[in-house]
Amino acid sequence: MAKQSIFGRISTLLKANINALLDSAEDPQKMLDQLVRDYTNSIADAESAIAETIGNLRLLERDHQEDVQAAAEWGNKALAASRKADELRTTGNTADADKFDNLAKIALQRQISEENEAKAIAPTIASQTEVVEKLKDGLNGMKQKLEQLKSKRSELLARAKTAEAQNKVHDAVKSIDVLDPTSELGRFEDKVRRQEALATGKQELAASTLDAQFNQLEDVGELTEVEARLAALKTGGTPQAALGS
Repeated sequence: MAKQSIFGRISTLLKANINALLDSAEDPQKMLDQLVRDYTNSIADAESAIAETIGNLRLLERDHQEDVQAAAEWGNKALAASRKADELRTTGNTADADKFDNLAKIALQRQISEENEAKAIAPTIASQTEVVEKLKDGLNGMKQKLEQLKSKRSELLARAKTAEAQNKVHDAVKSIDVLDPTSELGRFEDKVRRQEALATGKQELAASTLDAQFNQLEDVGELTEVEARLAALKTGGTPQAALGS
């Protein structure tokens, strides 16, 4: 994936206003899940791009170091050839001296070539280093936002569970409200009250029947007394005497 594409995705995700996205979402939970997936995938892509870029950068740095080292080695060879030429020339061996001076010139040409290659690579190394740093910063920013997203998702899930539990408690309390005539307990209470009223009615009825029986006994006693007094009258006695006896 091109680095520019990675830069674009990182820039877009870092600028995203998570709260605004959630406020406008019909289903915040689904929105959070999608954002977590987007950030996770983008982080994976960014890590891959950074790894590739760093790998290329290290290769350039190695090539640069090899060029610098080669330039130094050719410089040392040029110096050695030049000194050898000077020694030969002091002994009068002009031909060999010129030969070693020519070798020194060749070594210097190689040194210059290696130095130029090192100089040519330097801007690319600087550019790639800047790219790596930007990618790393963007990656860290996305990781921080991903943690925020996960935290918000956990918070939203906890709130949803709490609301669900509250609704269940509310429904449970409502279902056992004895003041609600439509509830099962309300109907059961009415039934018990009717049974209690029936028992009270039966007790009162039983009591009234018993009183009537005792009243009948009193009536029988009164009739017996009347018969006794009537018999006394028949025999010439008096009711008072019958009462007194």
